[in-house]
Amino acid sequence: MSDLSAGSCEPCRIGAPLLSDDELATLSSQIPEWKIIEIEDVKQVTRQFGFKNFVEAIAFANKVGEIAEQEGHHPAILVEWGSTSVTWWTHKIKGLHNNDIIMAAKTDVLFSE
Repeated sequence: MSDLSAGSCEPCRIGAPLLSDDELATLSSQIPEWKIIEIEDVKQVTRQFGFKNFVEAIAFANKVGEIAEQEGHHPAILVEWGSTSVTWWTHKIKGLHNNDIIMAAKTDVLFSE
């Protein structure tokens, strides 16, 4: 796994800088399964995880919720039968911050356990 997964989120205030395109390209190469999307002009990083059934999908969502609480940074999570989608972005700055990439890497670690 990437070194990003060992990182911690830092407090992010309104006005904190968004990741530049160059920073995003460098960091996203360390989380290759994630897609960069844009919704209403807000860049986000998202990934869909596959499972055998709903029970496994919801259990994974709960694990993601636990690390989100530990780090004080919360994603959008969609749970469906056999699938959990996780989307990270920083609401306060309306886009992507280093915290989001760290949390994506931490989410990957959870999935590989």
